[in-house]
Amino acid sequence: MSGKYLVTGGAGYVGSVVAQHLIEAGHEVTVLDNLSTGFREGVPGGATFVEGDIRDAAKWLDSSYDAVLHFAAFSQVGESVVKPEKYWDNNVGGTMALLAAMRDAGVRRLVFSSTAATYGEPVNTPITEADPTAPTSPYGASKLAVDHMITGEATAHGLAAVSLRYFNVAGAYGQFGERHDPESHLIPLVLQVAQGSREAISVFGDDYPTPDGTCVRDYIHVADLAEAHLLAVAAATPGEHLICNLGNGNGFSVREVIETVRKVTGHPIPEVLAERRGGDPAVLVASAATAHDKLGWQPSRADLAGIVADAWAFARRTA
Repeated sequence: MSGKYLVTGGAGYVGSVVAQHLIEAGHEVTVLDNLSTGFREGVPGGATFVEGDIRDAAKWLDSSYDAVLHFAAFSQVGESVVKPEKYWDNNVGGTMALLAAMRDAGVRRLVFSSTAATYGEPVNTPITEADPTAPTSPYGASKLAVDHMITGEATAHGLAAVSLRYFNVAGAYGQFGERHDPESHLIPLVLQVAQGSREAISVFGDDYPTPDGTCVRDYIHVADLAEAHLLAVAAATPGEHLICNLGNGNGFSVREVIETVRKVTGHPIPEVLAERRGGDPAVLVASAATAHDKLGWQPSRADLAGIVADAWAFARRTA
């Protein structure tokens, strides 16, 4: 059955892919984005676009909406350390205003784009939702604060909510792909080397306790991620706040990613060994067992070469 959905931050990377999946499933979609980090051309055709801040939602959000999918957050870990106030203001303050607008409008279903940064340094591998949350950056702390806020909203006011904590999102979906300014994610950075816009890729440490000495991360295809959001909308239960990790459950090292880019693109990728970055855990891998059990979600695009190939096709299209 079709529904009407608000996608905040729907001009950004993940939000645009989710919005496109909703449209393809026959739903009516409104994208709310202030374009501070998103792109107007990232709004899918067929979606209604409203340019504005999430605090503006109260001006037009009404009971005709079935759910909100919330992606409107700043997400640069390094920036959050030097500008924490920016992250508390938007990620926490903005979400508080959004929850109030939803409450006033009678919109009682929410899917929140959370993050593995809520866990900080992992205690166990793979990471489960029961593991301690100890974020090491204001970004992670702001997302965890929102999760606490949503739990309170569900308990006190009957909100049906699902938070999806995902790890490293990559790949592309047709015309929708990853582009940040500045770029900080490994796969698009390595692809920049293949395109000639970056001389080499920095490898931050090669003496970690991993098979090849470089950090291992769990990569998830953005289309698999989008499918999880649609399942989460359907699974949300009034008065409950479900938290699910999303990932492939398998990690790939920095050097494995670089070598895969070499094979996919046919370009040499020069490496420069650099000092370790503070706070970089050796391994970050998710247990997605809860998402499998509660949402019926199973990633179908777990192959790293396929993820890189989709990202490479998007990078060449937008060069």
